[in-house]
Amino acid sequence: MAILCGGLGTRLGHLTAQTPKPLLPVGGEPFLEHLLFEIARFGFRDIVLLAHFEHAQIEHFAANSVAAARFGLNLTVSVEPERAGTGGALFHARNLLADNFLLLNGDTWLGINFHALAATRRSENAVAAIGLRKIDRADRYNSVEFDGARIHSFRRDRSIDGTAYINGGVIACDRSLLELLAPQSSLEDDALRVLAERGELAGMSTSGYFLDIGIPEAFERAQLEIPALRRRGALFLDRDGVLNVDHGYVGSIDRLEWMAGAERAVRIANERDLYVFVVTNQAGIARGYYGEADVCALHDHMQAHLIAHGAHIDEFRYSPFHVDGVVTEFARESECRKPRPGMILDLIARWNVDPEHSLLIGDKDSDLAAADAAGIRGVKFTGGALDVLVEALMPQ
Repeated sequence: MAILCGGLGTRLGHLTAQTPKPLLPVGGEPFLEHLLFEIARFGFRDIVLLAHFEHAQIEHFAANSVAAARFGLNLTVSVEPERAGTGGALFHARNLLADNFLLLNGDTWLGINFHALAATRRSENAVAAIGLRKIDRADRYNSVEFDGARIHSFRRDRSIDGTAYINGGVIACDRSLLELLAPQSSLEDDALRVLAERGELAGMSTSGYFLDIGIPEAFERAQLEIPALRRRGALFLDRDGVLNVDHGYVGSIDRLEWMAGAERAVRIANERDLYVFVVTNQAGIARGYYGEADVCALHDHMQAHLIAHGAHIDEFRYSPFHVDGVVTEFARESECRKPRPGMILDLIARWNVDPEHSLLIGDKDSDLAAADAAGIRGVKFTGGALDVLVEALMPQ
C-alpha cells in the first residue's frame, strides 16, 4: 500500500502554506489518520507514505499515528529528492513496493472495497484497476470511458458538462506499472493513459462516499462528514453453522467447509459499507479439543480465503469458555459466551458501531438472545445460501 502525500494543495490557500494537505485537521484529527484507520480495517499493515513538501511533518506523523499504534501498522516515509510528480513519487519508492500494491491519494476519500478492486485487477489480467465514481462535476478530475471492466479512455477534459465517471483516487497496481515511470513523471499521463490505450487498464465503479478535500468548500464539509463515516452499522456473524458447515467443534483448517454463498455474503456487507465481525463460541478450547493457536490459525486461513474473493472480516472474536471445560483457565461462565452479549458489546464500543443499523445472523437461539441483549436485531439462519439471506436483509 502506498499513499500520495506530496501535493502542495494550493487551492486551500493559507491552510496548506506550511502543512501537507493530508495532515490538515478533519474532525480534530489529521485527514491521513482517518484514511489509515480505513486502510487498516481492511487488513493492510505495510504502508508507504510518499512525501516531499514539508516531509518532516509526514515523518513526525508516521512516528506518532494513533491508527498505526492501534493496528500495528508499519509506516515508511519515502521522500522524493525533488518534486517528482505523482509518477516520480512512485518511481523513487519502487524498492519499497510489493509485486501487487494499492495506491491512494492522501487527500481523497473513496468508499470502496479495496479487496474487490484488487480482485477485479486480477480477474481482468490488467496492469492496474481504478476505483471509479460517478460525479456531477467532473471537470476537475481525470474522467474515463469504459466497457464492462475495461477502461479505453483516460483523460482530463475541462469542457465536460454534466456527469462522468472519474478516477476516485484508489488504484490497484501490478508492479509492471512502474516500468512506465521515470524520476520525473506523471502517473496519470505517463502510465494510466498509456495503459488505457493498450487495453491494460481496468475499473470498478462504486457508489460509495467520495470527497476530495482539495478545495475550501469540500474541506469544510469534511469536518462533519468524515467523522460521521467512522460510525457505521455492522453485520455480526456466528461462525459454525453460518459461515461454515457445523461439523462439531471445528478447530482446524482440514475440517473447514464453507457454507454456500458465504464469501459473497461477506462481500455484500463490505460493499454496503458495514463492518463485518465474527462472534463465535469455541467451547472446544475449554474442553481441550484444540487450542487458541489452532482457532487463530483457522481464522487467519478464513481471512486469506475471503480476501482472495474480494471480501474481508474486520475482526474475529471467539469465546473459549465453558463451565464443563477441562482446561482450568477456561472452565467457567463468561459474559463473552453467547447467549451473553459480551463479545458484541465490546466490538460495538471498540469500533464505534451504530447498533440501530446493525444485525446478527446466527443459527441458534443463543445467538439471537445475545443479539437482543446487546440491543441489535437478530436473524436466524436456517440453511441455504447465506448470500441470498444477506442480500434480502441488506438491499442495495
